[in-house]
Amino acid sequence: MEFLVKSTRPETLKTATLVVAIGEGRKLGVAAKAVDEASSGAISALLKRGDIAGKSGQTLLLHSLPGLKAERVLLVGSGKGELSDRQYRKLVASVHGVLKGLGGSDAVLALDELKVKGRDAYGKARLLVETLADGGYVFDQFKSKKAEPKALKKITLIADKATLADVERGSLHAQAIAGGMAFTKNLGNLPPNLCHPSYLAEEAKALAKVHKNLKVEILDEKKLKELGAGAFLAVAQGSDQPPRMIVLHYTGGKKDEQPFALVGKGITFDTGGISIKPAAGMDEMKYDMCGAASVFGTLHAVLTLQLPINLVCLLACAENMPSGGATRPGDIVTTMSGQTVEILNTDAEGRLVLCDTLTYAERFKPQAVIDIATLTGACIVALGSNVSGLMGNNDALVKQILKAGEHADDRAWQLPLYDEYQEQLDSPFADIANIGGPKAGTITAGCFLSRFAKSYHWAHLDIAGTAWISGGKDKGATGRPVPMLTQYLLDRVK
Repeated sequence: MEFLVKSTRPETLKTATLVVAIGEGRKLGVAAKAVDEASSGAISALLKRGDIAGKSGQTLLLHSLPGLKAERVLLVGSGKGELSDRQYRKLVASVHGVLKGLGGSDAVLALDELKVKGRDAYGKARLLVETLADGGYVFDQFKSKKAEPKALKKITLIADKATLADVERGSLHAQAIAGGMAFTKNLGNLPPNLCHPSYLAEEAKALAKVHKNLKVEILDEKKLKELGAGAFLAVAQGSDQPPRMIVLHYTGGKKDEQPFALVGKGITFDTGGISIKPAAGMDEMKYDMCGAASVFGTLHAVLTLQLPINLVCLLACAENMPSGGATRPGDIVTTMSGQTVEILNTDAEGRLVLCDTLTYAERFKPQAVIDIATLTGACIVALGSNVSGLMGNNDALVKQILKAGEHADDRAWQLPLYDEYQEQLDSPFADIANIGGPKAGTITAGCFLSRFAKSYHWAHLDIAGTAWISGGKDKGATGRPVPMLTQYLLDRVK
């Protein structure tokens, strides 16, 4: 999809479909008034008949209005007063739902006059374009009959001259973010017989070939053994698929500038190991690599925008399978940090690959480290599927991520990391147990990781509830939290 931004009178444009807003109570917006005048009151006449009330998201498609170059005019209800982010997204989605069903190859959206709470011209344009671009996502790679190509190829946004630059910037950022989300979704939606650790390593290499300022390093099983990554290797030892730690170095800033680091959990399939999961819904455990996929997607957005920062992405990739060689409950392993872990439950494997990867991250002397993981079902119980769980050892970093989530409309909620929770991880036989019992499972998982992130500012995002949609025809990866992570990095640009 191509997006353009223009500052012009919408009623003068030649287009397949012109979109204008109608307020609740049949109030004409500025663009709608101009269209109404150009068409000799055609819209006013329709409103008098009560064909549309102007409720938010309501639509009415008009054909061949006199005095206009537009073939169609789509009226969309904007409700009363300011819209929330959610209402605005729903409004845009309803517009997109109509547009993609039409035969026209282009559309003009004159919606810049809409008021969205807390959003300036940049913020509105970003939400609008991101919603439209993400709404066009299709994954039909394994369908024998592909989706019909959509006629709509180009969307033009009308903007005021004073805000033209802001709208253009918002559109560019949104397209980069939507591209990153699509990259993440594609990886997440792949079947686990294809998307395994070695496949992700090849994807990293392919990305590095295209971008000169991106270098890749693949740590194989032999290298992980040399590094003493006993926890990481314990997760993979039951699988025929070898583990990989994938390290991507993006250099967009000054050479001596400390990088930011993103660490992603990449369990390409999680049976639970010997502590095997129930069969129902286990197919969705291909999404247990969505932390790594979201890091990939964020990097994709950064590469598109060529942000002037330095970034290290570390992907902890393994498959958790039961076999005669698999890790058992009760096994004790030594981590890269030297700390020992008693594995009480082999289904708490994400923290085991992450703890060694967090230790490895120390060598880059990062300004801050954020790990992203589909870590605990307890997070879904606590927060549902609307917001991600957030913990960290630095208040400033946590606040920066929360703020980024608000700006990106991809929110997180902070959970505590009090010392009292650490005691639940005590083991009589090792330095630490890998689970802390049934209470506060998301928090104790964060407590576990915190023990391996003491040498830098660190935050942990639990995306178990937000990374994918379960069950039904809408099942699939969401692309979150690419918007939040990209916004965090955008905010770091000086």
